[in-house]
Amino acid sequence: MSTDHYFTAQPASDDERRVRTVRLAGRELEVEVASGVFSPGGVDKGTAVLLDHVPAPPAAGHLLDLGCGWGPIALTLALEAPGTTVWAVDVNERALDLVRRNADRLGLGNVRAVLPDDVPADVRFAACWSNPPIRVGKEVLHGLLTHWLPRLEPGAAAWLVVQKNLGSDSLARWVIETLDLPVERTASSKGFRVLRVGRVRG
Repeated sequence: MSTDHYFTAQPASDDERRVRTVRLAGRELEVEVASGVFSPGGVDKGTAVLLDHVPAPPAAGHLLDLGCGWGPIALTLALEAPGTTVWAVDVNERALDLVRRNADRLGLGNVRAVLPDDVPADVRFAACWSNPPIRVGKEVLHGLLTHWLPRLEPGAAAWLVVQKNLGSDSLARWVIETLDLPVERTASSKGFRVLRVGRVRG
């Protein structure tokens, strides 16, 4: 049995590529998926809940998909907001390769699939959509959010989907208490909660 996790930098499992038809941004699309990445069979339930309950992304600026996997969130952002630059960030090299290949397949030139350290330090985000990697553990997850959430532009929001039984409520409390950012639960569906993080532009 493989010991790979979707947060493994270089998965050791066989790189079995498959083409799947998925629905993103209101259309049926063919994408490439593979073993050794998160949700290798298509769009997972949590991501589907997020995509069903977020408002349209900003039309300009930099957008962030944190923990992008093979790219369903990043591809949706790029399709819905072609005037933006979408940063698809992951530690999994195979996932990043899939995002690049899927963006090329769909003719999306505004996607940048990169390792976390490859995002320029001065980039600030007009929005973040993420199905964050809860299973990396609290310490790593909190480190990720501490690094990325403060990089939102003033008035911008991060939209996170978290499974209720994996700690959505405790994560919301941690963000409020530790990062001093307001959190609003905007949707609850199929055991998942969608959280809006960020201050409203005043």
